[in-house]
Amino acid sequence: MSLSERDTDTAAREGLPKVPVPPLKQTLDTYLKCVQHLVKEEQFRKTKAIVEKFGAPGGTGEVLQKKLLERRDKMENWVYDYWLEDMYLSNRLALPVNSSPAMVFPKQNFKDHKEALRYGARLIRGVLEYKALIDAQALPVEFARGQLAGTPLCMEQYSRLFTSYRYPGLKTDTLKVHMNAASETSAHIIVACKNQFFALDVVTNSKPLSETEILSQLEKIVSMAGNVGERCPPFGILTSDDRTEWAQARDILTKDQTNKDALALIETCLCILCLDESSGTKPTDTNRALLMLHGGGREKNGANRWYDKSMQFVVGMDGICGVVCEHSAFEGVVLVQCSEYLTKHIARTALETVKPSSSRKLQPPRRLVWKYNARIQGLFVASEERLQRLVNNLDMDVFTFKGYGKEFIKKQKMSPDAFVQVALQLAFFKCTGKLVSTYESASIRRFRDGRVDNIRSATVEALAFVQSMTDERNVYTETEKMKRLRNAINAQTNYTIAAITGMAIDNHLLGLLKSAKELNMERPEIFCDETYVASNQFILSTSQVPTTVEMFCCYGPVVRNGYGACYNPQPDHIVFCVSSFWESTQTSSAVFVKALNEGLLEIRDLCEACCGGAAAKIADGRQGGSKPNRAGT
Repeated sequence: MSLSERDTDTAAREGLPKVPVPPLKQTLDTYLKCVQHLVKEEQFRKTKAIVEKFGAPGGTGEVLQKKLLERRDKMENWVYDYWLEDMYLSNRLALPVNSSPAMVFPKQNFKDHKEALRYGARLIRGVLEYKALIDAQALPVEFARGQLAGTPLCMEQYSRLFTSYRYPGLKTDTLKVHMNAASETSAHIIVACKNQFFALDVVTNSKPLSETEILSQLEKIVSMAGNVGERCPPFGILTSDDRTEWAQARDILTKDQTNKDALALIETCLCILCLDESSGTKPTDTNRALLMLHGGGREKNGANRWYDKSMQFVVGMDGICGVVCEHSAFEGVVLVQCSEYLTKHIARTALETVKPSSSRKLQPPRRLVWKYNARIQGLFVASEERLQRLVNNLDMDVFTFKGYGKEFIKKQKMSPDAFVQVALQLAFFKCTGKLVSTYESASIRRFRDGRVDNIRSATVEALAFVQSMTDERNVYTETEKMKRLRNAINAQTNYTIAAITGMAIDNHLLGLLKSAKELNMERPEIFCDETYVASNQFILSTSQVPTTVEMFCCYGPVVRNGYGACYNPQPDHIVFCVSSFWESTQTSSAVFVKALNEGLLEIRDLCEACCGGAAAKIADGRQGGSKPNRAGT
C-alpha cells in the first residue's frame, strides 16, 4: 500500500472517536455486580473489600487510571496493543481449534477433480477482485446494525485480510502486516496439495490472472504434487503445534537458507489455497465443521495447512469447502463480509461462460523446497501426535434449531441476540445448576482501530429468570417468568450498549493491570484475587456470527472445561455450533444441545402463553431437525 493510501486510511479513522477510558468507579461497581452471584458469599465479601481499597481516593486504582488517561491522549487506540497481546499473541495454545475460527461454505457437489479445481480458480479470482477493492478503498463504509444502528464503523481490519502473518515466538507471537504482499505489479498465493506447498503468481506485470489461467496453473500443481519422488515431509504440520513448540522448530528450520526462502514466500503470500483430498466422511454439518477446524488430523488433511497465515481457503475434492482464519488480525464480521462476497462471486461466475483469456506465457508454479534432517523429521512426528490428540478431543455438535428464528423473537419485541444469550444461560443452568463467567464478543469498531470488548451475559437478572424456569415447585406464575425474561433481556441489552460504546469492564481492567506492570508496581491485589482469576476463565464463550447466505462459523472452547457456542440467527431457524472437549467430565456438547433445544421451546411456549396465543404458531422444534447431530469424523 502506498503512503498516500495509508494517509487516506488515517484520515478515515480520524473521523471516528477514540476508544474512551470508562470512569474507574463505574467499572469497579459493574465488576462487583457481575461477579457477586457467581461466587460464594464469603469470597464476595473479601473481593468487595479488595475492590474498595483499590478504588479508594488516592489509592492504586487512581494512579493507574491517570496513566491510562495519559495513554489515551497519546495513542490512536489505548487498548489495542494490550488487548492483542493478552487475547492472542501471548497465548501458547495451538491455533487450530483453540484460536482459529472457520467459516463453512455451502456444500458443493463436484462431478470430478477438474470441477473442484475450477471452483478453486473462481474463488482465487474472487480474492483478487476483493483485494483490489480493499486496496482502492472502494469497499463501502459499514454502519452499525442492531443496537445504536447507523453509526459508521472503522474499516481498518479489512486491510489486514490478505497481508497479515502471525510469527510464532518463544513467549509471545508477533503479528506483522506485509504491505508488499500484493504490490501493484505482482502478487502470489501458496497452494497446498498433498501436504506439499507451491507458490503461484496470480498477478504478473500488473495484470491479475484470469479464471482460466488460474485453473490451468492449479492443474499443473496437482500434477506436480502427484510426483512422489519430489515430495517433502509435511512441513505444514509444524504450524498446528503449540506456539512455543513451533517457534523452536522454526528457529531450527531457519538455520538453512533454503528453508528461509520457502518461509519468506509463505509469509508474504496473499492467502493459502488448500486443495484437500476427499475426507471419506459423511458431509454432515458437524463433520464439515470439524474438517475446517483441524483438517481431520494426520490421517486426513491436517498437514495440508499453514495456520500462521490469516486466510486459508479450503477446497475439498469431496465438496467440503470453507475458510480458516488466523484470528488475531481481524474479527468475525470482516471474515463474513469477505466470505459472502466470495461465495456470491463463485455462484455468479458459475452461471457465466468463461471466455478463454488471450494466451500469455506464465511462470509455472514453484514447488517450495525444504532442507531437513533426522532432528527435523522427529519434529514432524511429535507435531502430528499433538494435533491428533487435539482432533480426538474436540466434541463438536452443529445443531439447527427449527422451532423458530429471529422473526418470531422480533414479534415479541425482543433483541434476537439478547434472546439467544438468555437461552444459552438457561441451557447451561439446566446442565449444571449454576451460571458461570460468560464471554460474548462486542464490536467496538465505532472507534478508531476498534476491535472487541466483552459482554458479560451471566447477569443476575439472567440467573433470576433461569431459576424461575427450572424451579420444580412451580411457585412462579407465567406472568412472573415473563417479567423475569424481559428483565434478563433488558439487562443483556443494556450491557451490550455499554460494551459497544466503550463502557464495558474487561478492556478497562486489562488496561489497569498492564499499566501496573509498566510502572513496575507489584501486581495489585484486585488482580490476584481468586474472584478476578475465575471471572476471566470463560467457561461459556459465545459469539453471534450472522450470515445472509448459507454458511456458518464455528470455533472451539477457550478453556478445557468449557463450551464454545457460535450462533447464526436466521428468519425461521437458528444454527448453533456447540463445541467442548471430550476429556472434560463437566461438559458434553450433546447434553448442552439437548438442554438448549428444550429451553428455546420452553421460552417460546412462555411467550405464546403470555401473549394469549397472539404470536404466530411456529412448527414445533420437537418435530424433525431438533435431534442433536453427533456424527464425528
